[in-house]
Amino acid sequence: MKVLLLSDTYSEHTEKWALGLAESGIKVGLFSFNKASYEWYHHPNISLFYEPEEKINAESTLTKLAYFKYVSILKKIIKHFKPDILHAHYATSYGIVGALSGFRPFILSVWGSDVYDFPGRSKLHKKIFQYNLRKADMIMSTSEIMKKEIKKYTNKEILVTPFGVDIQNFNLLDSPSKDKSIVHIGTIKPIEEKYGISYIIDAAKILTAKGEHRFKFYLIGPGTDLESYKKNIHDQGLDSVFEVTGRIPFHQINQYHNLLDIFLNVSIDDSESFGVAAVEAMACEKPVIVTDVGGLMEVVNHGEFGLIVPKKNAEAIAKAIEDLLQNKSMAKELGKKAREHVLELYDWKNNLKSMIDHYQNILQVKAK
Repeated sequence: MKVLLLSDTYSEHTEKWALGLAESGIKVGLFSFNKASYEWYHHPNISLFYEPEEKINAESTLTKLAYFKYVSILKKIIKHFKPDILHAHYATSYGIVGALSGFRPFILSVWGSDVYDFPGRSKLHKKIFQYNLRKADMIMSTSEIMKKEIKKYTNKEILVTPFGVDIQNFNLLDSPSKDKSIVHIGTIKPIEEKYGISYIIDAAKILTAKGEHRFKFYLIGPGTDLESYKKNIHDQGLDSVFEVTGRIPFHQINQYHNLLDIFLNVSIDDSESFGVAAVEAMACEKPVIVTDVGGLMEVVNHGEFGLIVPKKNAEAIAKAIEDLLQNKSMAKELGKKAREHVLELYDWKNNLKSMIDHYQNILQVKAK
């Protein structure tokens, strides 16, 4: 089987899907509007066909119109690669090019802001989004809550395909170099305001001012404005409390999860459709604190697999951290139950098998 993925090679999600499919014996082609930060795609079953030196700004309406010129490039790749399936991961930028290529079967995976934000920008944006959905032979969502959002724009069946985790790679491990006299707290997300970074900094200020514990906060991930966050940290006198790592390779993420005592996923935007970073932390038996947005509430039932706090509320984040520190037995129990929850629903091998089953089903329909 050959699958041509229209997906961002900079994204760890693309890396996981492409490598997972390739390891399963599927020939994978890659077409990206961004450039990977490191060349993870060197695999005998993966072929990189298009990746620009400079990222194409997918948020620009003019760029959306400019995507038409990339359709001819995609058609040439299709002619050369001869895929069995064209799969666009993201319903707008990659969805537009995939829809306009005319290739079938065409699968469309919706990730988050492409359904929560894009259609609401204007009537034109809504029409483009609906056009892409109409052209898709199969539509996939990462969560049940986002499935409901997609249903506002189409009557087609929506398949839920979570971004699960490798439960062998993401598990509880000892971190021998860790200073256990310090409470290690962090997030592993893009360091952008939609992920509530300023509220993490404010929560750290609240907690350190009390002087009851020694803290180390980690902001782990890439960001377009890291310097402004570093300035905020400096202005609040928190330089010694924070570590801002920038982007890290995917294979190191489990090490950072095991360094942390508490994981934060405090997004302020409903386009947080699933929360795979929270699932990774849960697989490592870490107590997680998430906000009441998007798919995070679906992954973490309050008091069962983690704690849920109101978005845009540094005081609530600080209070939840204090609750976990004051009740270590509760924190440990949350972590254990969280991993059990991940094993039941978000085992990557099962999620990958489900995706391949969907591929086989759509090819069987095509053959009839």
